[in-house]
Amino acid sequence: MAELISGKVVSAKVREDIKIETAAFKKEYGTAPGLAVIMVGDNPASAVYVRNKHKACLEVGMTSYEIKFDADISEDELLNKIDELNADDNVDGILVQLPLPKTIDEQKVINRISPTKDVDAFHPQNVGKIMIGNYTFLPCTPAGIVELLNYYNVEIGGKKCVVIGRSNIVGKPMAHLLMERNGTVTVCHSRTKELKEYTKDADILVVAIGKAEFLTADMVKPGAVVIDVGINRRDDGTLAGDVKFDEVEKIASKITPVPGGVGPMTITMLLKNTLTAAKQHKNS
Repeated sequence: MAELISGKVVSAKVREDIKIETAAFKKEYGTAPGLAVIMVGDNPASAVYVRNKHKACLEVGMTSYEIKFDADISEDELLNKIDELNADDNVDGILVQLPLPKTIDEQKVINRISPTKDVDAFHPQNVGKIMIGNYTFLPCTPAGIVELLNYYNVEIGGKKCVVIGRSNIVGKPMAHLLMERNGTVTVCHSRTKELKEYTKDADILVVAIGKAEFLTADMVKPGAVVIDVGINRRDDGTLAGDVKFDEVEKIASKITPVPGGVGPMTITMLLKNTLTAAKQHKNS
């Protein structure tokens, strides 16, 4: 039976460190790091994420700015608000909760956030820095996964790593982070033929495909480390990952549960990025 990789345990430890560092920052500079989160519309899932981010900020002693707009806000109004936050010395990190209404160009909004306040690491400048390994911020979910692997002493160097999913938010940056740590990485996706041939060969599997219980036991090499990034809601309201947990748990060496695995790490790494941004602003 696989060892559980607990995001709750690791997240609590990292947040405790962030809390201590935040207190020291406040003592030195007389102000707390500030995170501004913009939400447009009333998407229920987005509302939960925004609420959790606000709560997490307060728990570690950071200042949280919640900015809410109706779904019919114009693109120009939103961009003007971002300009205002870019110029605000009290705001160290800016995050726009996605998805946005179809009337607004997401990429234009992401591009408008100052790269030094882009704590989601979605700005093209920050994405480019990740490509060459000279980054300030990392996207929160891949960074959280690396933190989990480190905490549970999973050796990445020389290992065969397979990432299922090629999104800009998880799949692509995850592949780069594993390569940077000397993993031999294959990225698979919806067009990959004979997918099982790749997954059966993997020492480390990161599954971020967005399909409930997609990865089954017959696709996993015995002893593999399995990281499940997915979070899907079943018809009965319960949550399921992208991995068929009950099956895969029996043959993997280590596995993340859903919920309680990768999820708690994402907001924690957002806090870490905000603290990094705050330090940079004070020292620039």
